[in-house]
Amino acid sequence: MKVVHVNAESQRNACLARLCAEVYGQEAGLTPLVVFTGTRNVFFPQEAARLFAAVDGQGKPLALALLVLDEEGEGMTVTHVCTLEQADADAKQRLIHELSLKAPLRVEVESAAQEAFYQKSGIKRWFGGAEGKRIGLGARHPAKSVSELAATLSLDEALILRRFKHDPSAFEAAKQAFLNGLNDFPQSL
Repeated sequence: MKVVHVNAESQRNACLARLCAEVYGQEAGLTPLVVFTGTRNVFFPQEAARLFAAVDGQGKPLALALLVLDEEGEGMTVTHVCTLEQADADAKQRLIHELSLKAPLRVEVESAAQEAFYQKSGIKRWFGGAEGKRIGLGARHPAKSVSELAATLSLDEALILRRFKHDPSAFEAAKQAFLNGLNDFPQSL
C-alpha cells in the first residue's frame, strides 16, 4: 500500500464525491453535497485542504482521507476518512498511520472506540477538548497543549444551503458535479 496525494482536479473531485458519499451514506440529506461543494469551491482553490488515497500495488484506491488546515496553517485535521474495500478494512488505519508520519495531523473524536482506532493508527498524544471531545495529535504536530491549537478551518454550510435554496441553477450544477464525480471514480490513481 502507498499513499497518493490526489491533485488532478477531475480525480480529486471524483474521490471527494466518493468520500462524502461513503462517510455520510444515503440518508444524510444534503450534507454530502454541501461538504463536497464547499470543499471543492472554497478549500481546494485556497489550498486549505488536501485529499489523500491509500492505493494498492495496481493503484486501486482502498481508503480516502480529507485533511483541512487550521487557521494558523500549522496543523491539518482529519475531517473525513473512509475505507472503500471491505476486504481491506485496515486500509483506513494504515492511511492515517502513514499520514501521521508525514503531516502535522490532528483528529477530534467523540467516542472511546474512535480514540482507540486513531491510537492504533499512530496518534499518540491526547487532550480533552470542548464538549467532551478528545483531540489527538500526531508526532509531527507542533502543539504541546490544547491552548496552542488553532481552530480548524470550517465551511459556512448554512450559506451554501441558502445559495442552493435561492439559486436553483447553482444547486443543479453542484448536484451534477457530485454525480459526475461518483460516476467518474477512478479505478486507479
